[in-house]
Formats: sequence, C-alpha cells, structure tokens
Amino acid sequence: MTAALEQALSLNIPNLSHELVQVVRGHRTGFAITVAIHSTSLGPAAGGCRIAHYADPAAPIADALRLAAAMTEKNALAGLDHGGAKAVVALPTAARPTGAARTALFHDLGDAIEALGGRYIAGPDVGSSPADMTVIGARTAHVCCRPVEDGGSGDSSLHTARGTLAALGAVAEEAFGSPGLAGRTFGVIGLGAVGAHVARLLDRAGARLVVTDIDPAARRLAEELGATWVDPDDALSMEVDILVPAALGGLLTARTVPRLRCAAVAGPANNQLDDPATAGLLAARGILWTPDVVVSAGGVIHATGVELRRESEERITERIAEIADTLRQVFHSARTHRTTPAIAAGQLAEQRVREGRSTSHTTTQEG
Repeated sequence: MTAALEQALSLNIPNLSHELVQVVRGHRTGFAITVAIHSTSLGPAAGGCRIAHYADPAAPIADALRLAAAMTEKNALAGLDHGGAKAVVALPTAARPTGAARTALFHDLGDAIEALGGRYIAGPDVGSSPADMTVIGARTAHVCCRPVEDGGSGDSSLHTARGTLAALGAVAEEAFGSPGLAGRTFGVIGLGAVGAHVARLLDRAGARLVVTDIDPAARRLAEELGATWVDPDDALSMEVDILVPAALGGLLTARTVPRLRCAAVAGPANNQLDDPATAGLLAARGILWTPDVVVSAGGVIHATGVELRRESEERITERIAEIADTLRQVFHSARTHRTTPAIAAGQLAEQRVREGRSTSHTTTQEG
C-alpha cells in the first residue's frame, strides 16, 4: 500500500467500507489512476471519471473514496440496480492533455476499467465528456454516456437538470407548503452545462432568478432570462427562497453557512458539504438542506435507463419525476426522527443496499 493510499484511508470519510480501492499507473501516460468501488450489492457499480490536478498525492484517492460512497447512495436512492464507484486520474499539472495525449489518457483509463471485469461501469464527470467515453469504449465495453451518434445516451446534463427541477418542487413543498415554483426566487450558483439548463427550466416554470458564475460570459444567459446577476463573491449571501448550487462542491462550510440568506439549499452540485457535520449547522439555522445525491440523480437515471435497461423515454421520465417522491420520504423521516435530511437519506440508502445484499445472498444460496 502506498503512503498516499494509507494517508487517504486515514481521513474522516463517511461510509468508508469500500470493496476495492486500486491505484495503478497508466503505462502510456504515467498518470496515477485511482478506482474506488464502494459497493456492488445492488449490481455493478456505476460512477463518473474525474480528471483533475491535485497538489497533494493523497487527495485524488480521498476524492475517489468520497465520490464512490456518494454514488452508492445516489444509485440506491434513485432505485437503480447499481452500486457506487468513481475513477480519478491525477494530472501532474493543471493543464489538461489534448490530442494524442488525451487519447492515451483515456485508453489508460479504459484498460484500468476493463481489468475489473465489469464490476465498474464508467461515465463522464469533471474533466471528461461523452466524447471521451467513446475513447474509453475502444478499450472496454463497460462505459456509458457516449454521444448518441456513437450509440450512447449522450450528454446527461439536461436530464440532471430535469431531476433537479423535480427535486425543487418537493423542497418548495417542504419549506413553504406548496410545490409550486412560480413566483419563488431561486439563486443559481454556476451556469455551466447543468446550471444553465436548471436556470432555463426554472424560468419556464415562472420562477424569479438570481444567478452567478465565475465565467463573466455566463452573464449573457442572465440577460436572456431577465435574471438578476450578482458577483460570485456575493453568491452565498443572495437573499432568495432557495439557493441552488450547480457548480463544484465544498461550498457549504462552517465559515459560509452563517452567510446564507435563504430558506433552503438544493442543487445538483456534488459534495456540497465540506464535512458531514455541516448539515447540522444548516439545521441549527433552520435552513433545509437537500442531499445532493438525491437532487442530482436525473443524469444517471437517464444514462443507465437508455443504455443498460433499454427503458422507454416515458419510463425514464417517470423515474426522474420519482426523485420528488424520494425526497418527500427523506423529509418525512427526518421530521419523524428529529434528524437531518442528510442522515435520513443515508439511512434510507443503507436500507436499500442491505435489502439488495440480502436478496443477492438468498439468490446465491438458492442457486
């Protein structure tokens, strides 16, 4: 075991009960590739491929561990027959490879995935795209979200946004007594692929929008939608009904929670809490925090529905709409047991994984 792996495993990471943590070095690029499989109790583990630079050699391993555990929760809460996993490629610098070097990176990653024999089904994440999944597909069949023209389900961002909209209806109902979005004010942080779709869907629903992004060019979308634009430094202090994080995670911390001026926080950004204890800080302020593993599930529901289950668009739409029902169950449990939605969601996910493990064991015994 490497020193970096030992250091990463010593961190305070929720649900650190992973089935496999593997760090290999790509023979073409020399880049360190971490694959973390948290659980396959419900079925083959599904999760994205993150390509990023990390200053600390233990950080990409810790990132993979956290993200894999979150994917187990996400897939379980979405009612999918998949466990959770994540692949992280650690780049030596902040510059991302292009051309032949990028192809070599994804061929290395494809080889690492193929070596797992189908235990892990990969998809895009930060730093990777549907087109990159086609490159991975040259080395392994265990990949999702290739472009439609390459036989895949394509870009999942719209479907993640559709799931986010369904979630926001349940959040509004819990916070304000009605699922209606019209007339409510939403603060969208991040107008990338998913955030832009969320903003457009909210606009169509009659919501009022306050938006921000670190890219000044995103201001054009704000103007198109008639949204109020704020500086990114002021994003957390926006006075809104519901704050919608749609960029990178780690936004909610002991330092930032006191700045919030909203009734609820619910968005598709992954890993919004810097620490599980931050959920308690939000609850202490009376702010309803909605677990991102539920809110952001629309993309994986769509991709696995199209490519693995061959479901109809009608059935996939129903599954995405059921995100709201899952949240109602989470909120009800949190109220009943006087706990946070984060804890309630984790308990529900654990229950579904246990049931899956029990079913799998019974089937094996009978076989």
